Amino acid sequence: MALEPLTIRDNNSGAEARVLPGLGFNCFSFVVPVKSKSDAEEPKSLEVLWSSPDLLTGKARPSGSGIPLMFPFAGRIRGAVYEFEGKKYQLEAGDGQGNAIHGFVISRPWRVIKHESDRVVGQFQASVDDPTILPHWPADFRITCEYRVEGNTLVGDYTIENPDSTPLPFGFGTHAYFRLPLGGESAEDCVARVPASENWELVKLLPTGRTTRSPEAAALSKGMPARDMKFDHVFGGLSADNHRTTTSVHDPKSGHTVVQTFDDQFPICVVYNPPHREAVCMEPYTTVPDAFTLATQGVKTHLLVLAPGQSFRTRIDIRLN
Repeated sequence: MALEPLTIRDNNSGAEARVLPGLGFNCFSFVVPVKSKSDAEEPKSLEVLWSSPDLLTGKARPSGSGIPLMFPFAGRIRGAVYEFEGKKYQLEAGDGQGNAIHGFVISRPWRVIKHESDRVVGQFQASVDDPTILPHWPADFRITCEYRVEGNTLVGDYTIENPDSTPLPFGFGTHAYFRLPLGGESAEDCVARVPASENWELVKLLPTGRTTRSPEAAALSKGMPARDMKFDHVFGGLSADNHRTTTSVHDPKSGHTVVQTFDDQFPICVVYNPPHREAVCMEPYTTVPDAFTLATQGVKTHLLVLAPGQSFRTRIDIRLN
């Protein structure tokens, strides 16, 4: 079934983004006009995000393009089962290894609350949009996302609310695919930077609870060429300036840099190189993957819990320089 995108645009800068409400409110395209090297050249535009060519057909993997939104958990939950406040909950396995992965909202249709020329707001609430979720999570939840284009920046404002009468545990993350190269000629020459100081040890892509100050984290914090990266890693110990962390991808040939900033409510950043090597993912998470299991072992997982009526708000900016 074909998916219908919505477009938002900043008329002053000419930058525009496209969003798929029918597939997890995925913002799958962000195109920014860039200056030509000479007056003789035609004006150009640069696509910042990578998406599968068959995304709009509805056949592409929901987590494989654009900016998938992961909620109420990001990453994997071991064995697709977890316990909260003494009760066990069963999830659907989805990673090919028997684990649940990336939450409920990533593949489901969202409602469009508002659509203006430069902004679009979508919302998903379990009890309203898919009540079959309710037996599998401790509380009902509502997530609202507003995307807007401001100059050369894609702004994502996210609000998570607990409309239920019981506590709502959750993790939230975004999974942006940043296109390589960024106007240059070589994806392998592009340099990714994540200001991390530690690496969570993984066994079969699940955290053990141990962290190390790894050479990979040290290299990423300085800037690592894509040719040296083969990651599906969970990094922590993120540094922040005025409570905001900055990650980036720089193309030395074109001189362009895509900069992603997020606040310190995200203590984790997953870095992933898809097999096609045409993108790199830098994914802010509010909690460590498999947080419920690790919490029973006394590991600090940053799992967030909203009391009835409480809300959580955050913002992620993606800017092309």
